[in-house]
Amino acid sequence: MNTTTKYAATALAAALGVTALAGCGGSDDTASGDAGSGSKTVTLVSHDSFNASDAVLKAFTKQTGYKVKVLKSGDAGAALNQEILTKGSPRGDVFFGADNTLLSRALDNGLFTPYKAKGLDRVAADTRLDADKNRVTPVDTGDICVNYDKKYFADKKLDPPKTFDDLLKPAYKNLLVTENAATSSPGLGFLLGTVATQGESGYQDYWKKLKNNGVKVVDGWEQAYNEEFSGSAGGKKAEADRPLVVSYASSPPVEVLYADPQPTEAPTGVATGTCFRQIEFAGLLDGAKNEAGGKALLDFLISKQFQEDMPLNMFVNPVVKDAKLPELFTKFGAVVDKPATVAPEKIAKNREQWVQSWSSLVVK
Repeated sequence: MNTTTKYAATALAAALGVTALAGCGGSDDTASGDAGSGSKTVTLVSHDSFNASDAVLKAFTKQTGYKVKVLKSGDAGAALNQEILTKGSPRGDVFFGADNTLLSRALDNGLFTPYKAKGLDRVAADTRLDADKNRVTPVDTGDICVNYDKKYFADKKLDPPKTFDDLLKPAYKNLLVTENAATSSPGLGFLLGTVATQGESGYQDYWKKLKNNGVKVVDGWEQAYNEEFSGSAGGKKAEADRPLVVSYASSPPVEVLYADPQPTEAPTGVATGTCFRQIEFAGLLDGAKNEAGGKALLDFLISKQFQEDMPLNMFVNPVVKDAKLPELFTKFGAVVDKPATVAPEKIAKNREQWVQSWSSLVVK
């Protein structure tokens, strides 16, 4: 789940004087029990960060005859857990938001009916983690990275950290806030980044040192970014005192887009040597009442039209090779050439153990 989107949605809602962003061709908190095989409504179940422009979803309706209803269900983990509880009798037709850190949980529970989406050959091969069975379709990527407050480091005449190892240096003591790996998607991604770079035999020692260097752990991204991080708009209002935070490589464009007036330079930067690559997937839910509509929606999610709509709506990167990024996204976002990754099968085998070990070392 790209929680940068949640911040963006909140910021835009405040700017417009409204309480929520619908913008999804139809958003509803009810299940799609009346959407049968002949229905003209297709229900997308997702985490709270799904967002798309009205124009793009209306284009889908015009092309296919299906109207999209979006059923949002909390963060990625909570949304996935609800689908596991209703397995075989799903609340919708397509699920969006299972990322590579949680994918094995979805697949092991048999949530999806295999479907090879049209246009899949245009999707980057390194995102197709279930290519042999096509139970899920890659939709976007994002990079979980440490962000820094540019003004703080300029005022202190201190270079910001660049790598995971830099975060252990005395110069950065008591400066970093991160999210709980047991309760937060970016927190889990950051933990996996340390496993990837420090090794399975070294990540625990790394976290002992990071704890000794004053890392602060909070429950979720919103608290970390908007209440504890001095570089964000929310953090400034809260008089936050942590100039380093675990967020996303796409967070700086958010700070620019929703500022009034817009600055010529983002107030925050990204330590690109601290990044973990997140890949989000969508899949046709097993037992979907509108299977034809679900397949059409999966095709559309990897269409160039939808892929080019995502960056400034969900602040994620397209997976389709020929999709173009908007100038604001490329100008202010960070390019991460070599993000840390962990093989999905290794995550599946070790995730719970890693989180438990991390919790005993850092939280308890």
